[in-house]
Amino acid sequence: MPGKRIYTADRLFTGESWLENYAIVAEDGVIKELLPVASLSSSQHIEQFTNCIIAPAFIDLQIYGAYGKLFAVYPEADSLFKLKDYCEKGGAAYCLPTVATNTYDVFYKCIDAVKEYWNRGGEGVMGLHIEGPWINPAKRGAHIESLIHAPTLQEAKELLEYGKGVIRIITLAPEVCSKQVVDLILSYGMIISAGHSNASYAEGKQSFIHGITAVTHLYNAMSPLQHRAPGLVGAAMDDDTVMASIIPDGHHVDYAAIRIAKQVMKERLFVITDAVTDTTEGYYKHEQAGDKYEAAGILSGSALTMSKAVKNLIRHSHISPGEALRMCSLYPAKLIGLDMQLGMILPGYRATITVLDNEMEAISVFRK
Repeated sequence: MPGKRIYTADRLFTGESWLENYAIVAEDGVIKELLPVASLSSSQHIEQFTNCIIAPAFIDLQIYGAYGKLFAVYPEADSLFKLKDYCEKGGAAYCLPTVATNTYDVFYKCIDAVKEYWNRGGEGVMGLHIEGPWINPAKRGAHIESLIHAPTLQEAKELLEYGKGVIRIITLAPEVCSKQVVDLILSYGMIISAGHSNASYAEGKQSFIHGITAVTHLYNAMSPLQHRAPGLVGAAMDDDTVMASIIPDGHHVDYAAIRIAKQVMKERLFVITDAVTDTTEGYYKHEQAGDKYEAAGILSGSALTMSKAVKNLIRHSHISPGEALRMCSLYPAKLIGLDMQLGMILPGYRATITVLDNEMEAISVFRK
């Protein structure tokens, strides 16, 4: 929102440190300065949040739908408006709608829907994350086996050309994709994440050398870390640069395994919700089972929000509040190359913030 805005709360997390009784002064959507509340004039219009925390806004890079409208089933702008609302209620100002293994027709319709959403003034949707169908059937999870295949260079080019400017991340299994396909995707400026993969440790490490910079939902649907076969999990952990998403809902990954991965990967580990919604149509008939979703009896998605993820990291994985907040903001911003604009509350950054109560429950999101 243009003009000058001032936000205050009892505590402020800048992404680096905690400040008490400080104010954010923003102008035309950019943070200008951080000031002690006592230094503000009583005549200034201040948006004050008592008994609250202000933190950098969350970014969810993998989420499939909300409020009964799975994006792959309803590839239309209305689905994205609902998804944005769901994300904001959980403290996420930005998201990447995700489409799991599907037909190319569905991918194209989803690309069109993102464009329509933007044309209608929709905010918060950063593009599209395509997960599959170029994955390994041995690690398909709930993905539809009949649609899984290795891509030809031509079909990859057709999808990439159609999705130019919309597709931000593609999850694929590096062992089933040629180096030519990987190089082609990278030439479009898209991020490649290794996932639903049975890659060996060596194949995983080689794929990182060739430009794959992330791993999708660490531990899930990938070759595991074993003492004689470290697999893709071991390759991701044993690398200085590759990042990995993780789903802290207590179902996809044990909280102790998250803590172990965090100790190894540090700032390279970030949160996704992997949230789906109930649906009786399409390839993925997600049914809520407690606080998770299943399709045909297989774990198929979470019921997480980003603020719930923060609480789980703190309470169950014993990760510090500041680090849990960074895993939901700064680190995903880093993966998509926006860590100089988002993920911090410092002068020069976008005035994009999440307001939380002292229990880390999201209250409001301000996005610019």
